[in-house]
Amino acid sequence: MKMIKKTLFTKTPVIIGPESDYDNYIMAIESSCDETACAIVKNGREVISNVVASQIKTHEKYGGVIPEIAAREHLESINVVIEEAFKQANMNATQITAFAGTVGPGLVGCLLVGLNAAKTLALVHDKPFIGVNHLNAHLCANYIDTDIKPPFIALLVSGGHTQIIDVKSYSEQIIIGETIDDAVGEAYDKVARLIGLAYPGGPILDKLAREGDANAFKLPEAKVDGYNFSFSGLKTAVLRLVKSFDGKDLPVNDICASFQECVSTTLFNKVKKALSESGYKQIVIAGGVAANSEIRRKIFSLGNEGYRVCAPPMKYCTDNAAMVASCAFFNTNTFDDVDVEVFSRA
Repeated sequence: MKMIKKTLFTKTPVIIGPESDYDNYIMAIESSCDETACAIVKNGREVISNVVASQIKTHEKYGGVIPEIAAREHLESINVVIEEAFKQANMNATQITAFAGTVGPGLVGCLLVGLNAAKTLALVHDKPFIGVNHLNAHLCANYIDTDIKPPFIALLVSGGHTQIIDVKSYSEQIIIGETIDDAVGEAYDKVARLIGLAYPGGPILDKLAREGDANAFKLPEAKVDGYNFSFSGLKTAVLRLVKSFDGKDLPVNDICASFQECVSTTLFNKVKKALSESGYKQIVIAGGVAANSEIRRKIFSLGNEGYRVCAPPMKYCTDNAAMVASCAFFNTNTFDDVDVEVFSRA
């Protein structure tokens, strides 16, 4: 499907998407949480430049992201990352087909910085503006440096979302399952805090789990109908397990391994069921938690059963602007009104 956009002043039609008969260079900005990012992507798949300024060091001492501090850091970084993206690409604004920015979900103050920067660039240079949903962008990270095309089943696992999505086409995506309480990333962070791990806890827990016994503790898997998930009970079970040691040394590695085994098995079983019932032969994973070693290992094992499995490189799993640019190119479920406002929740 063609995505035809118009500029604000000249109203010149610009065809964006796979059916365009000329190369599309989209510059995108992402600032939904604690990374300030800017990228230029050609035709949704080829990354020309990709710049990310991370705030992890800033928020480590607080044990989580402080929205007001994050927004201030975005303001300090935004012009720098934009200039660096142009420099890496050896391009200027006149060569850009359209500008894109993340509209939501995310932290409102943070989103405003990146979105307003993208809108300003579009207005100043009289180019089309495209607003992008952050979750759709994570899925589109799988299009970068690959030739994969819908239809496929997608597993989106992040700090705030856990979803199984039936991706019928570039523009038609149906959520067929999601968490009814904690997201996977949220569960990882809460369990990491319970056992005293530093922020960000998820990657540390993953690393320690590789040194532990995944069968040391039998943790409960929630019985939820269909393709939905529940992880709050698992978190509570880990809390009870930790308390049972009553001051004794915790077998941290074994707790991490047992928790990760339960989570990854739950995700694997639901995904395999969705694949079987859809008839699709392709599965992709996306989102920050798609970088988890055991989740990736289990999902990629489906390749042994004849399925094509795709996952973004690690640098495109976490928040970045390349995925936003790819989404702006491929996905017609975007916003082309320059007056669009940010939103915090999906």
